[in-house]
Amino acid sequence: MANSNYVTVTSDKKKWVAFWLCLFGGVFGAHQFYVGHYLTGFLYFFTCGCFFKCFWWDLPKILCGGFKDNSGACLRR
Repeated sequence: MANSNYVTVTSDKKKWVAFWLCLFGGVFGAHQFYVGHYLTGFLYFFTCGCFFKCFWWDLPKILCGGFKDNSGACLRR
């Protein structure tokens, strides 16, 4: 029998911290800075969250697990 060990790479960043930062500081790109996406964070900061629309698209991505950190790893629960 083959020994199959699967390792899932997850970020050291937490999903719920990113969610609350997005909900209350998404206009300023707080969640983007938290996960290491500094260029996107500055874009959100200087455009008020892409004119108050883009950061709302990040909320479901964070909750569903599609939001990743700067190394491409999924956020930790």
